[in-house]
Amino acid sequence: MRNSLRPLRVNRTEVIIAGFGGQGVILAGIVLGHAAAVYEGKKAVQTQSYGAETRGGAARSEVVVSTEKIDYPKVISADITITMSQESFDRYGVNSKPGGVLFLDADLVTSTSGASGAKIYRVPATKLAAEEFSKTLVANMIMLGAVAAVTGIVRLESLRRSVGEVAPKGWADVNIHALNRGFEWAKANLAVSSS
Repeated sequence: MRNSLRPLRVNRTEVIIAGFGGQGVILAGIVLGHAAAVYEGKKAVQTQSYGAETRGGAARSEVVVSTEKIDYPKVISADITITMSQESFDRYGVNSKPGGVLFLDADLVTSTSGASGAKIYRVPATKLAAEEFSKTLVANMIMLGAVAAVTGIVRLESLRRSVGEVAPKGWADVNIHALNRGFEWAKANLAVSSS
């Protein structure tokens, strides 16, 4: 039985990153969890699920970050929801926690009908990736940089170092540039965290 005097979610931040296969949703979750655990001194757990199709099927990464031991490794009620496609918004964005934050890929999520009371941030991640990097595959890192700028969940430098260790060989530099671009874009265009 849980101690009724202890809050259920002390210093625990829950994140859902969702999209379709091929968008790097799983890699984004791994980078975030690794950055929190290795470079921020926090506890972190990352879990993932994806459809039978390698590309085009649904993909989801869950990350739980805490300053305390993580008793349950799954997201109960996401504080941060990142949706990289309309289908992922329809499935997870509409269930965003009131008071939480919801990040949308501005070009791929066109309808926010049914959105909850979460604060919504529209990031043109895929557009920036295509126009500035000629690689839509780095939209995930652009989005992750923007999330770091707005929420302060981890420092940009922690994400950069994490990418250097976990990104596929040959992709680290472009992914780090994409993180930087997302962070800079968010600083210039969105209300950002003071941390």
